[in-house]
Amino acid sequence: MENQEPKLEESPHDEAPDQEPEQKKLKISTEGDEPASSAAVTAVSGGAERRLPKYKRRKVAIVFAFCGVGYQGMQKNPGAKTIEGELEEALFHAGAVPEADRNKPRQYEWARSARTDKGVSAVGQVVSGRFYVDPPGFVERLNSNLPDQIRVFGFKRVAPSFSSKKFCDRRRYVYLVPVFALDPCSHSEAEMARSDSGYEYVKCVECCEKGYKIPLGVFGKESVDDDGKSSEVQSDISSNNCGALKVETLSSNGEKTLNPDSEEEMTKSESKFCYGEKEMERFNRILSYYVGSHNFHNFTTRTKAADPAANRYILSFNANTVITLGGKDFVKCEVVGQSFMLHQIRKMIGLAVAVMRNYAPESVIQTAFKKDVRIVVPMAPEVGLYLDECFFTSYNKRFKVSHEEVSMEEYKEVAEEFKWKHVYSHIGSAEEKDGIVAIWLHSLNERNYPDLRVAEHKPDEVIVYKKIDAASEEKINEEEAAVKENANGAGELLVVSKVNDETSEEKNMEEGDRVEEKATE
Repeated sequence: MENQEPKLEESPHDEAPDQEPEQKKLKISTEGDEPASSAAVTAVSGGAERRLPKYKRRKVAIVFAFCGVGYQGMQKNPGAKTIEGELEEALFHAGAVPEADRNKPRQYEWARSARTDKGVSAVGQVVSGRFYVDPPGFVERLNSNLPDQIRVFGFKRVAPSFSSKKFCDRRRYVYLVPVFALDPCSHSEAEMARSDSGYEYVKCVECCEKGYKIPLGVFGKESVDDDGKSSEVQSDISSNNCGALKVETLSSNGEKTLNPDSEEEMTKSESKFCYGEKEMERFNRILSYYVGSHNFHNFTTRTKAADPAANRYILSFNANTVITLGGKDFVKCEVVGQSFMLHQIRKMIGLAVAVMRNYAPESVIQTAFKKDVRIVVPMAPEVGLYLDECFFTSYNKRFKVSHEEVSMEEYKEVAEEFKWKHVYSHIGSAEEKDGIVAIWLHSLNERNYPDLRVAEHKPDEVIVYKKIDAASEEKINEEEAAVKENANGAGELLVVSKVNDETSEEKNMEEGDRVEEKATE
């Protein structure tokens, strides 16, 4: 018959006694599984041809951790070194992704549960996709193709519709703030003072911050002019209401000379401040302003107040734990939210630290939530931030009968070990060697963040920030571009204007126009 297949001649190898039967695969759940794209691989062993089993793609969630130092964030970015780029390459070399789908994440339904900024770490990150996870040893193969600062803990078989981004209910981030950063007297900065009699450099005695140019004789010594005559010098050095300025002078031969009065006051300050119950209660109260649903358009970039994406919900924010790294105490700030925008957590921490250091009142946080207000919010360094855990509560409840839960419960011990070995050690050493937070504190002042000057205004005065009007985008752009010339000829951005009539919005706008016209003259 025409449709009858020709009878193949049996090979003598088919009856070889050492021929192993075809491996039987475990039936897990084939719903949505995709068969392997390549044909079964053959191997020759002892002259016998053996057919290997065909593997299928499985939808899995991969749980892993990484230290973000040296990487430009989690998400893949052309031309940049990213965590995602490293992981995709490791998946290919581990046999989880075929050659045809290499560098094409959409082909295997790639998804991540959270993005991270440059230098930010994670100990509970989750990604998902359709991968070849057989034969056994998938995790070991992945880790063998990854650097030590990226470790895969394990994976879970998930439902075909699972997406680590869409099914993640909430995320928990942790930011480690050095205790000294909450002390208003620690790393207080000195403003530049001028004198015709000469200059000397001062340097913060607590960090490696570059010196400030200060007139000779401002530390209780008389200033000497060119003729050799002594004269008194007035200094505008600000110590942030700490009672003393902690500096060391650099002599002409480069030797450091510590001001005795400064040293005594610094010792008193250091022995006095600690993160006790009173400080903990105040810091937690400041962080509690963020809890709830708010408009965080001032805590991110490129997101306008009218954009629905600016509205985020924070479930909790507290700082109840202190840990010691490299001899320094750090406050562990834990924030849990449904989702976060770019730089949001670092800006929330930055503003909270500014309030703790008395650069701004607590009310400035609530002011920053207003849709018609734009203010510049300080951003804390990235080194202290890491993603602690991603939660999939709704998914686990819905698929608890058919699939394993996706959580960190099984990997707690190995995650804690990775955290101390890579993440915490990096945070501690970065502050010890480079003084990243200390140097940032020197920039946390009213010159760099003039919007925080709200603390100086009287209660009966109304601070009018850049008003946002959806109907006049042109005016907003003009306001942002307006600058005024200061005494040194440097441009300073117009930020606020003071008025005494809270109910007269027309008057506010007219005053803003007058200031703008004066600045452009």
